[in-house]
Amino acid sequence: MAKPRKPKNDDAAKSDNNSAAQVRHQKLCLSIDLDHRQIHGHTELEIAVPEIGIVGLHAENLGIGSVLVDGEPAEFEYYPHPYARNVESDKRWSAVSTPSSAADVATSVYISALERELIPNLLINCCKGLKSVSVNEQPEQPPVVAENGFHPAGEAKQQNVRLIRIEYWVEKAEAGIHFKDNVVHTDNQIRRARCWFPCMDDSSQRCCYDLEFTVANNLVAVSNGSLLYQVLSKDDPSRKTYVYKLNVPVAAQWISLAVAPFEILPDHQFNLISHMCLPANMLKLRNTVEFFHNAFSCYKDYLSVDFPFESYKQVFIEPEMAVSSLSLGASVSIFSSQVLFDEKVIDQTIDTRIKLAYALARQWFGVYITPEAPNDEWLLDGLAGFLTDYFIKKNLGNNEARYRRYKANCAVCMADDSGATALSFSASCKDLYGTQCIGLYGKIRSWKSVAIIQMLEKQMGPESFRNILQTIVSRAEDGTRTSRSLSTKEFRHLANKVGNLERPFLKDFFPRWVGSCGCPVLRMGFSYNKRKNMVELAVLRGCTASPDSSASVLNVYADSENRDGDIGWPGMMSIRVYELDGMYDHPILPMAGDTWQLLEIQCHSKLAARRFQKPKKGSKPDGSDDNGDVTPALDMRSSSESPLLWMRADPEMEYLAETHFHQPVQMWINQLEKDRDVIAQAQAIATLEALPQLSFSVVNALNSFLTDSKAFWRVRIEAAFALAKTASEQETDWAGLFHLVKFYKSRRFDANIGLPKPNDFHDFPEYFVLEAIPHAVAMVRAADKKSPREAVEFVLQLLKYNDNNGNPYSDVFWLAALVQSVGELEFGQQSIIFLTSLLKRIDRLLQFDRLMPSHNGILTVSCIRTLTQIALKLSEFIPLDRVLELIRPFRDLKTIWQVRIEASKALLDLEFHCQGIDATLSLFVKYLEEEPSLRGQVKLGIHAMRLCQISSGSGSNVNIKNDTLVSLLSLLDSSIAFNSIFLRHHIFCIIQILSGRPPTLYGVPRETRTLLVGDAETCIEQKNIFSALVPEVKPPELPPDIPNPPELPSDIPNPSELPSDIPNLPEPLSNTPHPLEPRSVIPNSSFDGMAIPLASKESDTVSNSRERKMPSIKIRVRQSAATSRAEEIDNQTFEKSQGGQHETDHGASSSVSVDAPQRNLTEAVSISNQILEEVNSCHDHGSRLTASIGSAKPTSDGDEIGKELQCTADSSKVSVQVQTDVPLSSSFAQDNNLDADAHKYVSLQTLSVGRHGSDGGSLVVMESSRHGKEKSKKKDKEKKRKRGDHKGHRDDPEYLERKRLKEEKKRKEKEMAKLLKVSNSSSVEPTKKEEPRIKSASVQLNPKEPSASDAVTKRVDIRQLNPNEPRADVMTKKVDVKPEASEGTSAAPKIRIRLKTRTLNKL
Repeated sequence: MAKPRKPKNDDAAKSDNNSAAQVRHQKLCLSIDLDHRQIHGHTELEIAVPEIGIVGLHAENLGIGSVLVDGEPAEFEYYPHPYARNVESDKRWSAVSTPSSAADVATSVYISALERELIPNLLINCCKGLKSVSVNEQPEQPPVVAENGFHPAGEAKQQNVRLIRIEYWVEKAEAGIHFKDNVVHTDNQIRRARCWFPCMDDSSQRCCYDLEFTVANNLVAVSNGSLLYQVLSKDDPSRKTYVYKLNVPVAAQWISLAVAPFEILPDHQFNLISHMCLPANMLKLRNTVEFFHNAFSCYKDYLSVDFPFESYKQVFIEPEMAVSSLSLGASVSIFSSQVLFDEKVIDQTIDTRIKLAYALARQWFGVYITPEAPNDEWLLDGLAGFLTDYFIKKNLGNNEARYRRYKANCAVCMADDSGATALSFSASCKDLYGTQCIGLYGKIRSWKSVAIIQMLEKQMGPESFRNILQTIVSRAEDGTRTSRSLSTKEFRHLANKVGNLERPFLKDFFPRWVGSCGCPVLRMGFSYNKRKNMVELAVLRGCTASPDSSASVLNVYADSENRDGDIGWPGMMSIRVYELDGMYDHPILPMAGDTWQLLEIQCHSKLAARRFQKPKKGSKPDGSDDNGDVTPALDMRSSSESPLLWMRADPEMEYLAETHFHQPVQMWINQLEKDRDVIAQAQAIATLEALPQLSFSVVNALNSFLTDSKAFWRVRIEAAFALAKTASEQETDWAGLFHLVKFYKSRRFDANIGLPKPNDFHDFPEYFVLEAIPHAVAMVRAADKKSPREAVEFVLQLLKYNDNNGNPYSDVFWLAALVQSVGELEFGQQSIIFLTSLLKRIDRLLQFDRLMPSHNGILTVSCIRTLTQIALKLSEFIPLDRVLELIRPFRDLKTIWQVRIEASKALLDLEFHCQGIDATLSLFVKYLEEEPSLRGQVKLGIHAMRLCQISSGSGSNVNIKNDTLVSLLSLLDSSIAFNSIFLRHHIFCIIQILSGRPPTLYGVPRETRTLLVGDAETCIEQKNIFSALVPEVKPPELPPDIPNPPELPSDIPNPSELPSDIPNLPEPLSNTPHPLEPRSVIPNSSFDGMAIPLASKESDTVSNSRERKMPSIKIRVRQSAATSRAEEIDNQTFEKSQGGQHETDHGASSSVSVDAPQRNLTEAVSISNQILEEVNSCHDHGSRLTASIGSAKPTSDGDEIGKELQCTADSSKVSVQVQTDVPLSSSFAQDNNLDADAHKYVSLQTLSVGRHGSDGGSLVVMESSRHGKEKSKKKDKEKKRKRGDHKGHRDDPEYLERKRLKEEKKRKEKEMAKLLKVSNSSSVEPTKKEEPRIKSASVQLNPKEPSASDAVTKRVDIRQLNPNEPRADVMTKKVDVKPEASEGTSAAPKIRIRLKTRTLNKL
């Protein structure tokens, strides 16, 4: 029976909430003067004052006139945060000398700014004239009280509610609110609402709002809630006031305002929807929002509830004004007018509709229903994305929805490899201050959230999941509920109760998918058993994330305490088999357990018996002919002898997984031709494109799919690019190129005259496919990596004869695609003659677009991009100065921002190519200061970050001057960065990439999170005046004096060693790669270094006592079962451990393992850099030897595999002889490829290994004289410790076997002692008083000694750490030696030695 859930607001929460200030209602009255760029007014807040009597608010860029509490003047303190401190920059950044130190300082500056934003800086003293007001005396707003944690029913305690009135004005409208021409608007950046009205700028503070805005008569003020009325101002008749009321409690972040001479377009289906834009865009607005009622009805019907707000307004402003393409607010969405399009534009329709539908879905999940904690933000983002995908499926088609989800899942699997992408892990949310939603990681987290929500929907069924969403929304509309927030825990409970998912499944699902990182990677292959009519499927499961990063996240999660390293994922994956008789699903692949799986799938179809035919003369045993094509023959044979057509793993995308299925080429062709699923088709095309050897059957299959008009157009485009890649002069005789050209000409050319026909774009799918053909043709390469002459001629012909007369649709996107295809060409000796004609066509298009601007300047943008690509490819022949002179005029401020930004990016690319990354960053800082638009600044920041990634990924040393680093740091701490949180984050990422670190705050050590000097003074002053300001806000503890940003502690890994490459995903909806990057090449991503360094528990970790660990050597002997009893005794190997001066300190260990299989065997050497965590620790000063006797892998038919045994031998049976150090011989170093570092860090000495016993053999090892007499004193303590160590292993079979073998050994020792007394032939005199202490290992090598027929093969692993050298890396070396035979042996044993050396970290 399920346990009753605790309410969200328990007693502890009550005490916390009641002891802190809580805003219950806020009124905002502003007067806006666009002519003078002035905003002034007042705000009134009803606040439940805490017992301390002090209220802390957030205010920035504001001038505070007066503060009244209940109508009486009150004392207040205001601490604005200064940002312009360029005069002191030299002193503040004096410690910066390298990119690594700059990254440390940048981390400190960035985190200090983020923590500073959490601290209220407007402090109001409400102690005078306290007035007790009961909560029950506020009946007009019971929902507000409930939303903020107050409980009127059953709460007798009274609250001190005060009405605080603040007169203020906006000093600088740079952040949060912006002026541009005759428009003023706000944005919803994190913690920027404080920049245009005082408030509690925290997501947990939610209340209702009354809003009044006074503007000029010709302007329209659009804000949240419902418009009550608009009235002329009493003081100035030329102005009027708009009055809005928002009855739904929201955070201050969701309060929005837009003032401009808008034209209003009411929705013709729903009266509560209004669309607004500037007069110039009215025609585009009508065409763009014509569909919007479909999205509104889709969500309303699916959720079975009405829209949560009384109205919904969509406002479109100029793109140069907007910070981002979308700014959300409660019942308001502010878009860039770049998303608008007229009826002539085709390409932008799908993307704009999806963007508008997503903004509407966020009104339900994100604004109306809010996350309970930062760890729950993923849930609301995922639900909004799921709702958007539902709209895509219903209005744009199931193929579009599935294809988009498949591509998003592929991107997630490619980048989800570190804890930064864990959705509900505290370190990735609370400690990142909201930055986890910015940039690439924000996209990956959003896509991953939607994928996980869809996985749950697949598990419980569509109707059950729909019931869950309806339950969530209906409960939020219930006025009696205490909160409209949603938590992961509550959603998990609904998945169990409403979705009927079992608790064990949910218990594993959420920690693994939500609380951890990494996606499963499955590699599959199969074979068909004809006799059993069964498919044998082999599966190897892996993970995209490293085990360390995944385990570090899971160890923190509460539900994963009992998990081990390889935990897998819950559930069973389905395998779909297409047979001759039909399709069959087999949900048999477990996602947890062993990483290797071997499954058997019974086939349902049976083949008819065939008559035996005698093979023809000269034919091969497999039935193939010498003159035939081998690959098709094998494929035909496999398909004719099995009922399998093709197979698929996870066909319904029930898992967010990366699958690699290995099946014959003919089965992939069958999947492409016969499977109607777009994901199956895309997977088949990707596999056929990547084949190492091409055949005409593959090319024909791709061509048949391209020409199939019934296939989905996006997959047909993939087939076109696959044909371009398969076009080869040697293998297919340009078959792929000819198919592409032939397909295009069959659709667009006049057969009589051989020229392109006038454009006709009525068939939209065919339009998109034909638009991609020139780009695909331009990517065809010959053997010399140049474009064929036919490809260049084809592109030139299309540019020359393009004719759009009589076409009702615009061809600007069509021409832009043609121009971009020119940039993809590689000109050789035969095709360079066409370059002049192509450049003339591009120049003609530039002049044409200047006279008649295209939609959003897309044609000029494409021309600039193509010219840059050509200049970079032909920099040896084309003077770059001429290209720079051509592009620079487009940076004029009068040009539209898209063209201006593209010109700036092109100049940065050329500077990077000529001068390097240092000069590029200096030019980037210059352009950033000159760029007036915030969105343009963000675009430049993203581009500069990509150039830094290219520079760091090239492998060359990045030489950055100190002046450049100081400029970036000054920019990071300037008002420019404060105005845009996106730009500030990208500048921080640039500095991190330059130092070789991952571009994220995740994994930054807490030691670096310290405020700087200027920040410390401000915060300490606040702390002294109001020490007990707001209990829930805990400013960081500051040292009294911080002259410079702190350096990383010595025990933290060097940041320069951390991986920095991240997947450089292309921007959405752009098929053109960066001119400096190869197409479709995404570097391997690794963020392992982002984890917070913790104290290592391994024995090779340097201790805090700064004492070097003593090395320990572990020797393992493996002996076959066929060895005689005497040989068992003689060939035992020993393990000796030596402790340092501090017995609690584990030293670095060296492992020597010797494998002794049966005679006449040769076994490969295996090397392990293994840390000893066994019973034989380094605590004891004496020596204790362990031997493991196990099986060796046989290499001949007659060998038998022995069983694994381990025993403990008394070291008194060993005689030790001191050997002198011998330097490495040249032959040894040459054979093992040892370099100078190997000679420095390790030295080999003589180690003679023989046999002892009745045959007169001997075993001699190295000796050390120190602490030899302490063995007898430590023996009892050793036994007690060993018993304690094995106390918990009494049921372990391996332990029981060792115990049995130990008893047997003692018995054998007694018998051996008797034999020694009788024979008196032993050359080894046992001693018990002086025990050896191994100090170093020495090996005497005789590589030229021949081996006898009965030679013993031994494997020796030596890992000796030199405690006097720092550890830089691990070196692995191998050597094969054959030592001389000792007396009494028939042959010399054969020894293979493998070395792993490492050096310890310097303290």
